Amino acid sequence: MKATHRVRLSAHDAHYGGGLVDGARVLGLFGDVGTELLVRLDGDEGLFRAYDSVEFLAPLHAGDFVEVEAEIVSTGKTSRKMKFEARKYISPRPDISDSAADLLAEPVVVCRASGTCVVPAGKKRRA
Repeated sequence: MKATHRVRLSAHDAHYGGGLVDGARVLGLFGDVGTELLVRLDGDEGLFRAYDSVEFLAPLHAGDFVEVEAEIVSTGKTSRKMKFEARKYISPRPDISDSAADLLAEPVVVCRASGTCVVPAGKKRRA
């Protein structure tokens, strides 16, 4: 089971000079899309327990459009293992004008992660 969210990062998301967005913002997006999967599967938001791995592969900036995907790769009685990927697919072009942007020919993978979520004991998966 997979879910995908698309968002545009704003100036409010920028944390560092040059409009650079911190990695914690991406992890928050992973939490959102992972929560959607838990609701779809279990009817409960559950809780994120731990990341097994996180790889930050490319920078994100205010104005970037990002696609975030989560996939449940295994399920236990109360745990769900997930993998995540974030891809930048539109980038602003302030060198041309304040409103210019490029649709990237190929999305750029900016982050990959995997981790485990838990749902309350006794919660049954939806049919």
